[in-house]
Amino acid sequence: MSREYAKAVGSRLRAIRIQQGLSLQGVEQKSRGRWKTAAVGSYERGDRMISVHQLSELAGFYGVPVSALLPNEDQLPPRERRPRTVLNLEKLAQAPPDTSALVRRWVAQIQRQRDDYAGHVLSIRDGDLRALALLHDTTPQEFADRLRSWGVLETTFPEPDEPE
Repeated sequence: MSREYAKAVGSRLRAIRIQQGLSLQGVEQKSRGRWKTAAVGSYERGDRMISVHQLSELAGFYGVPVSALLPNEDQLPPRERRPRTVLNLEKLAQAPPDTSALVRRWVAQIQRQRDDYAGHVLSIRDGDLRALALLHDTTPQEFADRLRSWGVLETTFPEPDEPE
């Protein structure tokens, strides 16, 4: 959960609590100590992440559906469009075998984990690129440059409504 989303959930929590005429101390008293003042306050400020289980329990305590504690889409800040790092698997198959073997084995393992063998591309995380660079005894930037020289590394931006 992003910090912005946690703040939006917190705002909903605070609104429900206030609608019910409860102070933070009142929540702790009414719940017989189940919901501590400091914890509920932290959730409401978005300083502390609330688990789905806790959110469900708190909704039950307030006597509202969980959906009442979730922010509406228009209450959320716009999502940042971060670049997506993508490996072109067709180009990887054409890369120099002696220097690309480790990357090929890593990709094959990821495909097995994802049960995705038909893809022509593979999205990877920044941490994946750092790990691969470490295995190749190079920096992430140098490794990215190597992948680009093979035509394997692509950077794309997701569409505004596409999940990241």
